[in-house]
Order: sequence, then C-alpha cells, then structure tokens
Amino acid sequence: MENELCENQIELKTESKNIPDKLKEIGITSYHCDICKMPFPQKGNPTTHKCSHAGERTYRCDICSKSYSQMNYLTRHKRTHKVGKPHHCDICGKSFSRSDSLTKHKRVHTGEKPYHCDVCGKSFSCGSTLTIHKRIHTGEKPYHCDICGLSFSQSIRLAIHKRIHTGEKPYHCDICGKSFSEKGVLNIHKRIHTGEKPYHCDICGKSFSHGSTLTSHKYIHTGLKPYHCDICGRSFSQVGQVTIHKRIHTGIYPYQCDICGKSVSRSDQLSEHKRTHTGEKPYHCNICGKSFTVSSSLTIHKRIHTGEKPYHCDICSESFARNDHLTEHRYIHTGEKPYQCDICGKTLSGSSGLTKHKRIHTGEKPYHCDVCGKSFSLNQHLIKHIRIHTGEKPFLCNICSRSFAQSSQLNKHKCIRTS
Repeated sequence: MENELCENQIELKTESKNIPDKLKEIGITSYHCDICKMPFPQKGNPTTHKCSHAGERTYRCDICSKSYSQMNYLTRHKRTHKVGKPHHCDICGKSFSRSDSLTKHKRVHTGEKPYHCDVCGKSFSCGSTLTIHKRIHTGEKPYHCDICGLSFSQSIRLAIHKRIHTGEKPYHCDICGKSFSEKGVLNIHKRIHTGEKPYHCDICGKSFSHGSTLTSHKYIHTGLKPYHCDICGRSFSQVGQVTIHKRIHTGIYPYQCDICGKSVSRSDQLSEHKRTHTGEKPYHCNICGKSFTVSSSLTIHKRIHTGEKPYHCDICSESFARNDHLTEHRYIHTGEKPYQCDICGKTLSGSSGLTKHKRIHTGEKPYHCDVCGKSFSLNQHLIKHIRIHTGEKPFLCNICSRSFAQSSQLNKHKCIRTS
C-alpha cells in the first residue's frame, strides 16, 4: 500500500513542490487551496484541485480504466501507454515510466526508509507516506465526503468510502464470485480459499493472513497501546480501533442496512448483520461441518474440538476459550456486577446473564422445539427437552452403567447408591 501511494502521488508532488519558487521568480500572485493551502498560478486551478479532496475521479483512461481527479493527470498517465515503461528494476524486473518511481521502488528491496517522523520516530520509504502518517498525530483529515460529511486523511480512503454510498464493488473473487470495494480486501478474502497465512509472529510462531493483524497481535506480547482517544483517554493497539471507538462519543454510525435500516459503526459489522437477513453462513468447520455467519464464531467453535483455552485468569489460573468469558469470570473475584436490569434493578456480572434475566420480565422464549413446537427461554432447557423426543441419555453412571437424560438425574441417582 505504501509503495502504491508513492507511485500514485509522485507526479503531483514533483510538479507542485516548485510552484511557489516559480511564481516568485515571475512576480505572480498565487491562488491557494483553502483546504490544504497548496498554491496555484491561476484562479481556476484551486477549484479543479479541490476534486482531489472530494474524492472525485471523473476522468477515466479508455485503455486501462484507471481513474483520476483531474484531466491533466489523465493526460500524463496516458503517456505511459505511448512511451511505455523504459526504467527497469534490475532485482525483480518490474518496469516504470519514470526514473524517480524506480528509485522509490528499489527501497522495497533495500529496505531503505529515509523519511522519519519527528513525533514517533517511525520511518518510511516515501515522503508522501510520511506526510499521510503525520496526520495520525495531528488529527488532520483534509478529504471530506460531500454525502455524509465523514472526513479522511487520504484521498484514496475517501474514494473507497464513497463506494459505500454508490454500492460500487469493482473487485470480484474469481473463486466464489463475491465482490469488494477494495482490491486489498479482495486479496485478503482470497486467503480464505487458499488458507494462506504469510505473516508470522517471530515470538510465538502464530500465523496470520493479514499484516495488520500480525502487528496488532504483537501488542499482546508487548502490551503496547500507542493510539489514544482524545475524548476519554482510552488506549488502543490500532489506529482504526480509535476511529471506531470515537463513534461511541459522536454517535455517528455511517454504515446502514438497506433491508431493515439498522446502522452500525463498521463495514464488517454491516456485512455480518446482513447475513441475519440472508441466512448466509460462509464459514464452515472442517471437523464437524457446522457453519457460521462470522469467522470469529468459527474460530471459537473449533476450540470445542481442540480443547484450546487461550485466555487465563491471572488470579485463579482458570482458562477459557473466549475472552469475554474470562472478563465475566474475573467479576467473581472482584465482586463487580456492572450489568443492571432496567426493569427491576437487579445487577449481574455478565451481559449474557442480564439478557437471560430480562426474559423473566418479558416472557420471551426464543428457543423453539421443531418437533412439538414448545418454546423455552434458555437454549440449555431446549437441549434437555429435545432428549424426550430423541431418547438420548448422555450421562452415564460409572458404578452401574445406567444412563440419564440430565446431569441432575445422574447426581440424584449417585446419592441413592452411595447412601
């Protein structure tokens, strides 16, 4: 992504950086963009330039379909088709139309990162990428969506965002036909089919399909949370988590379901939500065949088969398959009960416990027997009931080998035998 940004922006940067000096030489008053303050020699230039802030790419190449925000960028681009790409990398053979693009590309091989952030010290191979990175620290977001008002630190992110409104998904998976608004997301998606996980943690050896997931994972080992909410001070391991978290304070939920109208704060949440309408369950367990609507549910489910319990209580050493179960377990030690019933005021230590408790007041019974139609407020009650129909008795007495449909029946039986 960094190299792509460099190559896309190099032509603009090369020509624009000398504009102020040229104007001074000939004594012309310059016109400035009121968003990014870039100077221009003619009054109409800033108006045309502002299209880059709005994310508009109305000029399309009729040869390769690449889009641009200004006609002169398209004209310059078309020369690459006529002139070709005479500058070749002697390491990997990749070709470029400009020698400075080749110079920047070679840093991929050499690892050279000559541009350093004076705030956090992070280094980059491209100057324009450093400029974009600095906006993390300054909070600057000069590119604004004219439909919903959301702002972005990069013009490419605005262009991609606008596809939420237009519904455009130009990138298609040639295996399952699924479409995406971003090429990078398509590449990541394809790894679901291939099983490829090219990013490896050098501490614990765990592998990931996405580089940013590896970066976030490493913070588990280091405990580092470098990104902070400037409203409440909460810290996060990813800058994207801060953006999503801030929507709690602002109340902005930009992703809306076109079926039921529900709004959510993340695009992946919208995709997951829509599956409640379509019934789609694209994630399948390769052990038992059970299907799930989200990949995280499949990951948690597989631990039933593997017995893996990666979340450990640091007080009593009990382990759990899910992080939220560990969080709720810790309330046993602290005595904390943060979930309160708004009907009777009762407090509980877990959100799932509150949900179940509320059914006492509402009378809701969401679990239905598909044999006799009887309904239950708890899933475990439905499971016990179904055994009446199936005759299943999974609880076995290790003394006399007698079987029971419920564990409580087995415990009662054992008490009679021992007495």
